[in-house]
Amino acid sequence: MQSTLFALIGPLGLGELLIIFAIIMLIYGGKRLPGLAQGLGQAIRGFKDEVKPKDEPAEPRRDA
Repeated sequence: MQSTLFALIGPLGLGELLIIFAIIMLIYGGKRLPGLAQGLGQAIRGFKDEVKPKDEPAEPRRDA
């Protein structure tokens, strides 16, 4: 059973992803985009750390 959102939007192809990326570039600009990507990566890493079972040791962070 497919989700309703997927049924409304459909699969995203390369063309659609390029258009979305171009709109993001226009809104945020090239200078702020690396900071946004870094923040998104840290948020995902933090989420993965919280979802892991507590009995497994946490992996060391590779912050640059």
